[in-house]
Amino acid sequence: MRTPGIGSERLAALDVLRGCALFGILLVNAQLMAGPYTAFGGAPDASGADRVAAWLVSALVTAKFYPLFSFLFGYSLVLQERSARRSGHAFAPRHLRRCVCLFALGAVHAVLLYPGDVLMTYAVLGLVLYGLRGLRARTALRLAVGLVVALCALLLTEGLLTVALTEPVTAARYVPQVADVVAAHRGGVLAVLGAHLRDLRPALGADLLYAPQMLAAFLAGLVAARTRLAGRRGRDRVWLRRTALRWLPLGLAGAVVSACCTAGPLDDRWFLVGQACAVLTGPALTVSYACGLLLLFGGRGPAATALAATGRLGLTNYLAQSLVLALVFTGYGLGLYDRVGTAPLLLGCAALYAVQLALSTRLVRRFRYGPAEWLLRSVTSGRRPVATARRASPASARAVSPASRATAGSRPVP
Repeated sequence: MRTPGIGSERLAALDVLRGCALFGILLVNAQLMAGPYTAFGGAPDASGADRVAAWLVSALVTAKFYPLFSFLFGYSLVLQERSARRSGHAFAPRHLRRCVCLFALGAVHAVLLYPGDVLMTYAVLGLVLYGLRGLRARTALRLAVGLVVALCALLLTEGLLTVALTEPVTAARYVPQVADVVAAHRGGVLAVLGAHLRDLRPALGADLLYAPQMLAAFLAGLVAARTRLAGRRGRDRVWLRRTALRWLPLGLAGAVVSACCTAGPLDDRWFLVGQACAVLTGPALTVSYACGLLLLFGGRGPAATALAATGRLGLTNYLAQSLVLALVFTGYGLGLYDRVGTAPLLLGCAALYAVQLALSTRLVRRFRYGPAEWLLRSVTSGRRPVATARRASPASARAVSPASRATAGSRPVP
């Protein structure tokens, strides 16, 4: 699944996984951007369908796809370093410029569109990962496991203390606060910006709290890239099936416990206990998802082509999702904040993602990069890259799989 003709080690499998991860991230971010009741598993007057939909997202999606996105970020760092070495350029200044650009994009994204942005955190942790890239594989994996266990222990301790020492808090106690939040998001541009700025501080605090989990996924991706895991195992169907089935029971069991704590029937005091369970067992379901997705879409065909194209334009699609959601739910556009149930929201997300699949497939036939990827690559390399796609000769086109053609001439994105 190597992309030919570009002198790099980019693999179509990575773009397929990135494209799939974007859909999971969309489902979670859409809930957070559509209303204020995510922590309660839906509004107090939510329908049964909405509550079931929110519970399923909490169990099967939340905290399952950001780790995959983070894993791919760590994997891409190795590919970028190898590419810089082959081209004779120093990697350190390139990586620094890349992280600065990511941070700037994330800051604009957080203030204008979605305070829960992850790019700023990725940029900072990308610098940390650069300092750790010399660790031996076994040491890096031990550090990753230690980070996950430490975060889980912290969340579990605080969660159990909360359960033992506090009374249940119902959604009704938050009604005055929720009314102010809803009014701000439905207001004019200045009101929306004010709401984003108010939400930015707790959002950054949450990113800081969960930074060990992100860094652990970065390190896992780093080790996987060094061992060329995607190239060796990306099309090994026996290994993929065995690995998916091995980790699936643990991942599903943890998902059920986590969802019961965060989306009901347990009350909100159990939220941090559920988060601890998600941090500890979520990676198992993430691994099962990744292997299962490669089994389904890792070969040739229209689905693989569309997913690889969407993943290749991952940064552009990630930002575009936030833009569309902001236009739908805030005063920037329709102002539907707290007016759409979870079930119809998920249907809307599926429609938006289908549009992104179709547009991405068409764009990569004409352009090597999306707008955000072009900007990031320009800053990283210090020059303007050629944006138009190279046209392969008929002979070479027949020899390349559709998924590989979809990723030709590109570079990894976070």
